[in-house]
Amino acid sequence: MSALTQPRRLSLGLALGVLLLDQLTKLAVLQGLAPGVSKPLLPGLLNLRLVWNNGAAFSLFPQGASWLGLISLAVAVGLIGWLWRAGPSWRLSSLLAAGWLLGGTLGNGLDRWRLGAVVDFLELVPISFPVFNLADVAINLAVFSLLLDSLRRR
Repeated sequence: MSALTQPRRLSLGLALGVLLLDQLTKLAVLQGLAPGVSKPLLPGLLNLRLVWNNGAAFSLFPQGASWLGLISLAVAVGLIGWLWRAGPSWRLSSLLAAGWLLGGTLGNGLDRWRLGAVVDFLELVPISFPVFNLADVAINLAVFSLLLDSLRRR
């Protein structure tokens, strides 16, 4: 039997999709938007605003891009190992969470390794919230899926 079973393909395919979409949107923003300039995407809800985050989520650990890049690599390797070991027996929510987390981790990790900071560009307008990107959205979807899965098992 192939090591790349259907559940593993689902998670890895989702991770690849997240990674590609994340990197393509960041490339488009880098080519089309000056840093700090805010441009409405969904007026009254979501703006595009290019900012560089050389720290972690919510700008924690500023200037930590190099060691955060190493952590991203370690998380990605750990996720792939976890997926290979337990993947075929996982529930759908866990498979989705693994794909979202892997794709998001690699997306922000690539920014740190290549650019020295993460490209953030999605700004919520009605509330004051840190600017984020699609990799961040995927990571949060992973956390939400794992939380739901945990609550369902109880």
